[in-house]
Amino acid sequence: MSRIKKARKPGMSSQPVVVTRNRTDRDVESRELKRKRKRKGLKAGARNAESNAEQARRNAQKKDPRIGSKKPIQLVVDAKQKTTKQERRLTNEQELAMLENDAQLMVLLDRLDSGENLGTGLQKYVDEKLARIEHLMGRLGLLDDEEPEEIEEFPEFAERKAKSDDDLLAEFDDFNMDDFK
Repeated sequence: MSRIKKARKPGMSSQPVVVTRNRTDRDVESRELKRKRKRKGLKAGARNAESNAEQARRNAQKKDPRIGSKKPIQLVVDAKQKTTKQERRLTNEQELAMLENDAQLMVLLDRLDSGENLGTGLQKYVDEKLARIEHLMGRLGLLDDEEPEEIEEFPEFAERKAKSDDDLLAEFDDFNMDDFK
């Protein structure tokens, strides 16, 4: 059987009718999957092209870091000289002088004296610096011991501290627990 062409109807215009379709998400996704399936292979010539990472690695292997260095190299290593006690004391004195002349610390101490509350960070800074000053003063022998004043205030504790170990052991042996019942 032969194919029969449809005759044009007299009422049709010369321009074709455009039908717009509403594509659902499922249709769009299925078309993308189909397109991906068609292009499974690698790009042409991919086996001959090198990646940039491989090229950088090869260049790094070829380059010798020792070549071209103008920095002098010491052939004999000198032993480190330890600072003497006098030099360390001098550096402690210098550090103490720097801390005592610290402008920021002085401003913060003035604010504390006026009764203002500092934030946690500033308070921590002040505490660290004051502790360091106290430590340095103790190392330099500038810190006064406050223990003799405490002994004068509480003479009964001074007597206890003066006892020897044998006296304390004898006192412990003579101790009677029945007195506290």
